[in-house]
Formats: sequence, C-alpha cells, structure tokens
Amino acid sequence: MTPHFSDAELACHCNCGGLPPQSFQDQLEQFRLVWGRPIRLSSGFRCPAYNQKVSKTGPTGPHTIGAVDVLCSGKEAWELLRAALAFGWTGIGIQQTGPREKRFIHLDGLVGSAHPRPTVWSY
Repeated sequence: MTPHFSDAELACHCNCGGLPPQSFQDQLEQFRLVWGRPIRLSSGFRCPAYNQKVSKTGPTGPHTIGAVDVLCSGKEAWELLRAALAFGWTGIGIQQTGPREKRFIHLDGLVGSAHPRPTVWSY
C-alpha cells in the first residue's frame, strides 16, 4: 500500500490476495507524485494462474512481476505517455481503440532477458 494506491487497487483480480512487490508499488507511487494527478487502474498485479487465464503472456507476464494498466484516452493518454517516457518506464503498451472508458496505457519497469526492454507495443 502507498499513499495514493490501496491494496485493493493493486491486487490480483482473482481474489487470491496477490500484490506486486513493494519496490514496484514504490516506483508507481513515485510516478504518481511526478504525474501530479490521480491514476485510475484497470489492472494491477496478476498471479501466474490468473495471468495465464487473461493474457497471451502466460503465467510469467509483466503483471506477475510488476505492471499496471492505466485507464486514459485522448489528450490524457498523450500526456501520460510523455510523462512515462520521461520517468523511465521501460515497457509501455498502448490500447487506444474501442470504448473510451476501456482505453489504457500499460506501464512497467522491467529489466532482464525474460522481458526484453525497453519496448513499446500496441494491443
């Protein structure tokens, strides 16, 4: 838990109680302070079993290590993308099609060979 994010916001949606590492939570909190605005999350941590169910990345995707999907669209998405790049997030996924309320930008700060970074992708 951080000053701007509750455990409920960051927890796995399967109700297993899984949370991202505190180091990722601290990184997200620092980004929130730099961003200076509320951040609405559609997805936070995912346990390996839940990630296998909902993602093409299987049981070892970025959300199982430390990643979030931030709900945003239009100008806010552009501004968030600029801030994310300046902050140093290394994995950025962009979903800006479909209903506005479901559009998001994925952010993670992963390093290492299992998830080559830096990279940007679209959904």
